[in-house]
Amino acid sequence: MHNVPPPMVLLARWLRGRANVNGNYGHILFEQIIPNDNTVVEELRSYFESAHLDAREVFHRSARIDLHPDADAPGSHARYPNCLPPTARKGLFGEVMTGLMTQAYQLVGAHQWTVPIFLFRYHAEVEAYLFDLARDPDRVREVSGRHGNDFIALGIDPESGEVVRFLAGEAKWRATLTQSTMDNMMLGEWTGPENARVRDNKGVWNELNRGLPTPQGLEQMQRLLCEKAREQYAEAIVSLDRVLLIGAVPLPRTDLVFVAGNRAAKRTQGATLLPTGVPPAEYTANRPLQVIELVLENGVGLIDNLYNSLWGDH
Repeated sequence: MHNVPPPMVLLARWLRGRANVNGNYGHILFEQIIPNDNTVVEELRSYFESAHLDAREVFHRSARIDLHPDADAPGSHARYPNCLPPTARKGLFGEVMTGLMTQAYQLVGAHQWTVPIFLFRYHAEVEAYLFDLARDPDRVREVSGRHGNDFIALGIDPESGEVVRFLAGEAKWRATLTQSTMDNMMLGEWTGPENARVRDNKGVWNELNRGLPTPQGLEQMQRLLCEKAREQYAEAIVSLDRVLLIGAVPLPRTDLVFVAGNRAAKRTQGATLLPTGVPPAEYTANRPLQVIELVLENGVGLIDNLYNSLWGDH
């Protein structure tokens, strides 16, 4: 289970935040204010190891390599998540940071969110990639992203222990955050003839609008709780059982969009690329919506250094 709290002392030094809330819409901008040095990596490491531990156990067992292999052990080059190619690492970084932000800060609605475990084990392509790579070091390739929800958090009633609401997060990384990049990601790419181009409507807003009131991510979360913490989350498991029945009344859902990337060369301090006061017209799901923008300096270097360090000699 995921049991490491966010590194609040680091966050206070590392990032400057500015929040806006208007009814059921919230926006937070985070800007990096200190360099991404070894101290930042050290203080993020425990949280990231906790987030990836469940998937690491599953994938290493499937690939028949030790959970913590020695440097010269068979298959040691295929350790998860260290061995993943750059694009996959960036995606995972965004998903873990989504959880970290959800736990660390008050989001729209001021609900208390619980992150019992991350859903990374449900990434069949990574499991297959690790199995192949452990047996053939030349099988290095990119892997596609995991299908379904990037992130699920639970709102658990402290008295009854039942799940009373949930948060579904979409996490995105972009090498450089510009308005055109953001528009392509949120609205979809341009398509059609040059003199009549339109958006293909395959962006993040459309994904959220089409999101089921009770998505598969809740089923995956319930399955993991049954396997790994049945007694601790007994009431939560039973309440999710009821909600997951076809035709059941769904839980209240909050949507979260987390976008991280490097600062564009011409960006001014405090500039945002997504609306801060009201949700965009393209978001029509009519649910509470939280948007978080994280602007970094040399974020690629941070991701590489962080993922190279996981389960290292420390």
